[in-house]
Amino acid sequence: MTQEEVLKALSNVQEPDLGKDLVTLNMIQDLTIEGNKVTFTIVLTTPACPMKEFMKNACVNAIHLMVQKDAEVTVKFTSKTTSKRSDQQAVLPGVKNIIAVVSGKGGVGKSTVSANLALALTTGGAKVGLMDADIYGPSQHIMFGIRGERPMMRDNNGKGMIVPIERYGIKVMSIGLLIDEKQAVVWRGPMVSSAIRQFVTEVDWGELDYLVIDMPPGTGDIHLTLVQTVPVTGVIVVTTPQTIALADAKKGVAMFSQAQMKVPVIGLVENMSYFTPTELPENKYYIFGKDGGKHLAEEFDMPLLGQIPLVQSIREGGDMGIPIMAGDDAITRKAFMELGGNVARGIAMRNANIPATAIQEILE
Repeated sequence: MTQEEVLKALSNVQEPDLGKDLVTLNMIQDLTIEGNKVTFTIVLTTPACPMKEFMKNACVNAIHLMVQKDAEVTVKFTSKTTSKRSDQQAVLPGVKNIIAVVSGKGGVGKSTVSANLALALTTGGAKVGLMDADIYGPSQHIMFGIRGERPMMRDNNGKGMIVPIERYGIKVMSIGLLIDEKQAVVWRGPMVSSAIRQFVTEVDWGELDYLVIDMPPGTGDIHLTLVQTVPVTGVIVVTTPQTIALADAKKGVAMFSQAQMKVPVIGLVENMSYFTPTELPENKYYIFGKDGGKHLAEEFDMPLLGQIPLVQSIREGGDMGIPIMAGDDAITRKAFMELGGNVARGIAMRNANIPATAIQEILE
């Protein structure tokens, strides 16, 4: 066997999302051949890639079919998370991708989806941060069991920086960690915008593959401030299947699609898709309607990233400060892992096919 023969065989294996072969994409590295033993590394576009086994099996089959049928093939994996930033990373310099999780209305489980999406991505091996940008109704400090804790400060070249609190391998920052929970946040728009800028510029997020931002519901000041401050890689819209939630979700999609914003929408998440009782795990009851999010995704020609069931343990985990992804509920873990994989793939495809998002200049 020669390297040329092996690479020719591997050039027939396509990366499922990017539509080009692994050799052209320079995803095959450290190829060595000793007798009938072949070893090489596939460089993934994200550590959270759900297609590892598919690509591994395709490579092994290609070598067996086209080079040597009794070859002993060892496939290793490493990753280099793709990034597409056009701002020379003046803000959040170590963050490769910024994901805003939005909803048209409250009560659709956006914060629950944000928390467990972050956990799903980190379970796949990515470095992840979670920013709670819902200033008026913060909840991530409760969901991660860190209410009452206070973040430390660190000196960074003479500038004081807030250090996020780490839980389950995720860096978490929320206004709920800085204020008395019993006090309402009664701030006008400029103060809220200032707080968001502070979370971006005065928090030491370090090196991250993904920063997930839990946005407030609706379309308003905080959304505008965010896209004026950082180049958002993409937006994920959360909805429930019911008609009134879908009507508001359309506004969320429309907001980021309009000319002065132009931030790519990665896809849609349908939360509370169906109710499954613990004692009857095979049963599905469509309390809020069926496939509303799926139909909306088809209407806007965008991916449906996941359908998350309505399960009692999700609510219990959030209330206890142990997100469901950190627990042992197999049904919901599977749903969120599929969501995390689809988001990672969506970000990789967005970075491969769409120009970088610029920081937006929006007329006040």
